[in-house]
Amino acid sequence: MSGDTRLVRVTVQDSWDTVELMLPGTASVAELKLRALVMTHVTKDPSGYEVKFRGASLRDETASLDAAHVVDNAALIVLPVLRRPVK
Repeated sequence: MSGDTRLVRVTVQDSWDTVELMLPGTASVAELKLRALVMTHVTKDPSGYEVKFRGASLRDETASLDAAHVVDNAALIVLPVLRRPVK
């Protein structure tokens, strides 16, 4: 694997599916989120979801994976911005 690409594992909460993506360090957080949603067949508006890495929200989705310090073999989660109430 070249030094500028990385394998990331992304869990999408709506389906609880995990997908593996090979992305360059220049890929944006928004691109990662969109690809994960598409691969898990989530058809809702992507703007209603956020990406978390190491427990922190990656709010600047225009930032590259390099700028967000996402490392090779990182685990991320895509979840709705508005949480569902627990009954």
